[in-house]
Amino acid sequence: MKKSASHVLFFLPILLLPVLLHAQEYSNENLVQFSGITVTFDSLTSVPYARITIRNTNRGTTSDALGYFSFVAHKKDTILFHALGYKPASFIIPDTITKSRYSLIQLMTGDTLTLPAAIIFPWPTLEDFKRAFVNFKVPDDDLERARKNLDGDQIMVSAKNYPMDARMNYNSYIENQTSKLYYFGQQQPFTIFDPFAWARFIKAWRDGEFKRKKEKSTNNE
Repeated sequence: MKKSASHVLFFLPILLLPVLLHAQEYSNENLVQFSGITVTFDSLTSVPYARITIRNTNRGTTSDALGYFSFVAHKKDTILFHALGYKPASFIIPDTITKSRYSLIQLMTGDTLTLPAAIIFPWPTLEDFKRAFVNFKVPDDDLERARKNLDGDQIMVSAKNYPMDARMNYNSYIENQTSKLYYFGQQQPFTIFDPFAWARFIKAWRDGEFKRKKEKSTNNE
């Protein structure tokens, strides 16, 4: 029994030696307040919210909106920097520093990510696509819209649905008088493209006003 106890006392320092060395390595003398800022390599603008960790550990921090960070580390720790859109970077805290604080300006190099092309279709199945393709209504071009706007039947429908009231008649009269004063002494432009004039002409033609005027002039002769 005494022999076993002596063997345990003999091997105990050997077993505790790695623990003592590890404790000495991470003693308070090796603690460093590691601070700095993450900036871009080309323009030196801040890189916000970069993930900063110590290799092989779960300890670290995240830089703020201005790229600043600060946390406690040890000498000879390898610090890893990760940020979306930038290449990973690393830095080893030197063991030759004599103060308990160390500052760093970490440069981050941009990384171009090439993603595969993604084609998104609004139809869930091929049958839906075929149905939408067959029933697709091609929009009118400029010529077709102009033809519809000058269509006599359409002008008459618009005139019936939106009859001229007192306010519209007043505005039309004032516009005509203003146009005459504006073009006083010169040739006034033609109003051939005036839809209201076309509406009045078609209405008069359908109501037979031109026929009655012709018969009246014939009777007077």
